[in-house]
Amino acid sequence: MIINAENLILGRLSTVVAKKALMGETINVVNVEKAIIVGSKDDILHRYETKRRRGETLHGPYFPRTPERIVRRTIRGMLPHKQEKGKSAYKRIKCYVGIPQDLKDKKIETIDIAKLSSRHMKYMTIKDLTRYLGAKDYGN
Repeated sequence: MIINAENLILGRLSTVVAKKALMGETINVVNVEKAIIVGSKDDILHRYETKRRRGETLHGPYFPRTPERIVRRTIRGMLPHKQEKGKSAYKRIKCYVGIPQDLKDKKIETIDIAKLSSRHMKYMTIKDLTRYLGAKDYGN
């Protein structure tokens, strides 16, 4: 299954992907840099900056900066990743910035539950967040 994450709320996207991966499906999430985190910009940046700075340089915990790894880490939080079923489900999930060449000709789906509604006035894209955290710019 290939899911387009453009204009989808990250948390809702993550729960759906985690459930499908636990049921045994292989999931590819494309356009992860266009996924959305709902909330005020200051709160989002503060929360992720705190996660990024937690721990020590040599000992961790390490929090990712790139869009595909942030989304994958969020999905991991929805899985029982320390159990065998969670580990195997996590291995079935792949996240991509943009759409890779080998997935362009295949059917790409979207998730209606995770779409951004008009009531969410404050939000931020993963691309803006990663730019703040210091990752390279992904164009577009």
